[in-house]
Amino acid sequence: MTEATPVERSAVIIEDDPEIADLVAVVLTQAGFHTHVATDGVLGLELIHQHQPMLTTLDVNLPGIDGFEVVRRIRDFSSTYVIMLSARRDEIDTLTGLNSGADDYLAKPFRPRELRARVEAMIRRRNLERPATPPPPPEAPEPGEDWLHHNGLRMHPEMRLVELHGRPVELTRTEFDLLSAVMQRSRRVITKDELAAFTRNDVNSYVVEADRRSIESHIANLRRKLSDSVTHPRFIETVRGVGYRLAKSQS
Repeated sequence: MTEATPVERSAVIIEDDPEIADLVAVVLTQAGFHTHVATDGVLGLELIHQHQPMLTTLDVNLPGIDGFEVVRRIRDFSSTYVIMLSARRDEIDTLTGLNSGADDYLAKPFRPRELRARVEAMIRRRNLERPATPPPPPEAPEPGEDWLHHNGLRMHPEMRLVELHGRPVELTRTEFDLLSAVMQRSRRVITKDELAAFTRNDVNSYVVEADRRSIESHIANLRRKLSDSVTHPRFIETVRGVGYRLAKSQS
């Protein structure tokens, strides 16, 4: 299949409930998106191939292949920003969705304003990541230049590179941003609310409990990719009831 050139503000909605699909379409249309609706995962994958959308909303409970498998297949060929929508509220389901490759997870029933706020946060992040003028061809950074180092882990915030003992680590945008925030804060504690606002690029954003659980799930996934222990951390230390900080340096 020949892939189309990406269309700015294009969105794919994968949802088998027509009322919810219509509601999501209204929210995204008001946010300036041109929407395409699929009622199952197979058709949704075809639409993503065809339209290369900026954003995809994805129901978990779909006929045929479920949403977790759909997002895994999406990540084989697309970097579209995926918001999973699900009636499942358990932490394990949120973690499964994020582990599968979703960028955000929103429980049903959701308020249209909450979905709109998350979409607008995604757009702000995208605009900040996009340079105003085309950048020159990337050059490998010089050793020690603008790298953050800690216990065998190093990251370059501007190049968006992460290496663990010299090997590259593949992180999602949110995972990278969270790791960058913790490393730059060093041993000073950064709260879950601050991290939630940071990932939205909006220090004044209203943070609810679902946002805090989402941060916990992203941090858990980040730890898994870094093979970091919760009880004896090398990189991210939990400050119970508050947030996180960089673990102590190990000689």
